[in-house]
Amino acid sequence: MAHVNLLPWRAERRKLREREFYGQLGGAFVAGLGFVLLWAIWMSARIDNQNDRNAILQGEIKQLDVKIDKIKELDKVRDHLLARKQIIEQLQSDRSKMVHLFDELVKTIPSSVRLTALKQAGDTMSLDGVAQSNASVAEYMRNIEVSQWMGHVDLRSTINNHDASRMPYGFGVSVKLSKPKPDEAGAPAEAGSAAAPAHAGSIPDSLPPAHAVAPAVKPAAAPAPENKPATAAVKGGAKA
Repeated sequence: MAHVNLLPWRAERRKLREREFYGQLGGAFVAGLGFVLLWAIWMSARIDNQNDRNAILQGEIKQLDVKIDKIKELDKVRDHLLARKQIIEQLQSDRSKMVHLFDELVKTIPSSVRLTALKQAGDTMSLDGVAQSNASVAEYMRNIEVSQWMGHVDLRSTINNHDASRMPYGFGVSVKLSKPKPDEAGAPAEAGSAAAPAHAGSIPDSLPPAHAVAPAVKPAAAPAPENKPATAAVKGGAKA
């Protein structure tokens, strides 16, 4: 016998599908909400981690800034010390320059010239003085030109004062200072060292220099005994 279902099964099935749909929709919403929450927590953790790293980097940057400031200060100190070192080296190199310069001034000045003023500014020296004639000034300039420690010389002025003094001509010159070359500066020392063996040649090679001086002193005392016979002979002659 056939069974006929007269109940509204289609409506119940539709309601069942609606409940399943809403259930799936709610599950998807919950899953999406959970995913969003997890993603927000993960991103917040990453942001916090990056902020911590940025804070560490900021701290390192501040330390590096302090070190850079110290390095800049040390660079300034180093530059200051290098400048002082260069000044000291320059002073050390020019320490004996004035001694040689005054020595050259004495050697180059003629007897008919007198200096009245001297002024140095860097590598230039100004000389003022009086002379007997213009020829004396020219001679002085020639002597300066051949000097090792003084170079080119310019005549600034020369005036005839027409007075009754022995040196009526006043003059002013500008001298460019210079340094002798090493071979020129060492020439006198080499000449002196070459002259030394010439005197030492009279000393025997078998004796040291300390003992070689003694024989040279003994002959100086020898004439005393030799004079006695001479005086005796003279006395004898007088007696005769």
